[in-house]
Amino acid sequence: MELFAVRHGPAKDRDPRRWPDDTARPLSREGVAATRAAARGFAAAVGKVDEIASSPLARARSTAELLAEAYPRPPRLVLWEELASGALAAPILERLADRPGHREERLVVVGHEPTLGALLGLALTGEPVPFARLAKAGAAALSFPRRVAPGGAQLDWLATRKQLTSWGRPPSERAGRARPASGRVRARRARRAAPRSA
Repeated sequence: MELFAVRHGPAKDRDPRRWPDDTARPLSREGVAATRAAARGFAAAVGKVDEIASSPLARARSTAELLAEAYPRPPRLVLWEELASGALAAPILERLADRPGHREERLVVVGHEPTLGALLGLALTGEPVPFARLAKAGAAALSFPRRVAPGGAQLDWLATRKQLTSWGRPPSERAGRARPASGRVRARRARRAAPRSA
């Protein structure tokens, strides 16, 4: 399986008077524009994905919709309660492992921090400790060479919103902002970049 974790885009500030239920708080106008640009870069760099699974919260759902719209043939979009704000990482990984034919899938999950950071940690090290904190509308790519299990993943790349946006621009405008490498080269770079214990 190839798994792409995407954090929701920039949202409006918390305001209990406007959104007594914070799950309804939407992306800001600027956040929509920035996330749409990042989504175009994501789609250009990553290519076809089989499905986009999103947290049911409004800001994540809108981010997932913008991602889907970036594709000529939008992938299927589904909502997972496991991706809601404050969720634990283990149930997400369990749901991924239980999917029929998951070894050949390319799946996007759209959610929140610190859940996504903990999901990266669990997938890479076997422990649900935040491995990295994704920027809003930023993304990470993991691959599971054998099976989906704690510690079974390798990190292929991490990207901020600005980096994703640059991947969607014409080559003349990218000015040294390389798209993610593929295959073994990408995996080797990720291993070299991984922090080592002291």
